[in-house]
Amino acid sequence: MSDSSGLYVVVLAGGISHERDVSLRSGRRVADALTGAGHRVVLRDPDAGLLPFLASERPDVVFPALHGSSGEDGSLLELLAAIDVPAVGSSGAAARRAWSKPVASSLLAAAGVAVPESIVLSHESFRELGASSVLRVVRSAIEGDLVVKPASGGSAQGVTIVEDPNDLPRAMVEAFTYAEVAVVERRIFGTEIAIAVVDTGDGPRALPAVEIEPTAGVYSFQARYNAGETTFYTPSRLADATVAAVSDAAVLAHRTLGLRDLSRVDFIVDAEGTPWFLEANVIPGLTETSLVPLAIEASGTSASALYGSLVEAARDRTN
Repeated sequence: MSDSSGLYVVVLAGGISHERDVSLRSGRRVADALTGAGHRVVLRDPDAGLLPFLASERPDVVFPALHGSSGEDGSLLELLAAIDVPAVGSSGAAARRAWSKPVASSLLAAAGVAVPESIVLSHESFRELGASSVLRVVRSAIEGDLVVKPASGGSAQGVTIVEDPNDLPRAMVEAFTYAEVAVVERRIFGTEIAIAVVDTGDGPRALPAVEIEPTAGVYSFQARYNAGETTFYTPSRLADATVAAVSDAAVLAHRTLGLRDLSRVDFIVDAEGTPWFLEANVIPGLTETSLVPLAIEASGTSASALYGSLVEAARDRTN
């Protein structure tokens, strides 16, 4: 096994999810950062040859940069654990808790975090009970504007803001394109804030908050990954007390879901300063336009230093 000054790290990127291209961009950035930190890095797609490759190569650490179900539903993480390959990030069980937005929201609500009122609908129930009847109940149960999104997945794919009730059926179809279960929740108006939470061995801590201001008003897939479509403020322009409350909520979410090493927790902060939980990401985007790298830079460290600390912590945890 290599010494800590130069570990053999396999960065996993790509996969077959809807977020493949984003994952490849994240993986390249991680690989460059770790190479800059003095580690020997191989960038690898998760394919049929991956597990035999890892069993043969026995890298010191795997760094998954896989978005969507390829890396975040817990399956790959449990397989890595089963073959005793150290990996940066959460356990498979913790990843599953965060991957399911309804499960994560239920756990966070029980922990005292504000969560938008919602109704969770499976595609099967939607068909069996009749779309018109189901949507009539939904519209009467949740007042005002709605957000419809897949119950799993990221990068705002399949997410629709519904201001006109007549647009709800189309929004449901869009969400079901990405997952068999959809969430319809009350839209919270306010400031979108992302908090990166890191733990290199001395407990989880929040990095500086990233405030998100999309040019078009909605933080869509395009706004996330096309430069110039969103303005980011790090540190956030919110009051210090509000930022502290959001940061505390993010660390609580990280602990409640049992996450490890690195996560990103997203909130909407309303006019009263209440942070409303949206979702937690166990393998957040690490591209050139992603939020976590902005938070890392604002914290006064570098991606090379932080990712290097994470791979060393993963190696030490296994040893």
